[in-house]
Amino acid sequence: MTQPQNTTEADRLKSARESFSGRLLTDAQFDESIAITGIVEREIQKSGAFKDKLGDYAYAFARSEKFDVMKAETVLRDLFKERTGQSMNELRKELVEREDNLTEQARQSAYNHATGLGDLIENGNKISFNRAFAQQAQTLATELQITDIGAKRLMSDEFKSAEGSELYDWGKELEEQFYRPQIEAEKQQREAQQSRGNTTSQSRVTRRTRNGPQ
Repeated sequence: MTQPQNTTEADRLKSARESFSGRLLTDAQFDESIAITGIVEREIQKSGAFKDKLGDYAYAFARSEKFDVMKAETVLRDLFKERTGQSMNELRKELVEREDNLTEQARQSAYNHATGLGDLIENGNKISFNRAFAQQAQTLATELQITDIGAKRLMSDEFKSAEGSELYDWGKELEEQFYRPQIEAEKQQREAQQSRGNTTSQSRVTRRTRNGPQ
């Protein structure tokens, strides 16, 4: 059953703890199960899929607690619905349906987020293209309430439509221009520090050798 809009996180967790599946668990098992439901929720938000992640974690949870795997998966599904107010598949469908019904305003926002990659890479502190792309996609996905992967696809499509070129290629060029020099400078700085440290250590050894046993 969908929970009221004003239900707090504490209320949902209390409801989950008192549910049929929740009552079967120890406190430690319940805490771990709730943590897993959060991981599965984030996977749905990211990719629009959950079966592989759910299966992997249900198996690991069942093995560590000596549960039947199907029982573990049922517990996770039940607690997910208690905590979020909807099933895993309902959340997945909701995100996909929104992606299928985007407005022109949403598409413009996707283009703006795509071009915003440039500022992140150019002015950020060692921001690679992949990191900037993921960050912008997550922001857009939250704004439009779609999946991260859907946001990435939308950004790429809108950028290509407006600019006539691939977002990936443009981003990688910026990465080579701004990110790569920062990484090389950091690498050289680390090597210089390591070299100074080795020189200092060698000098101490040499002094001890000259002065004889202390």
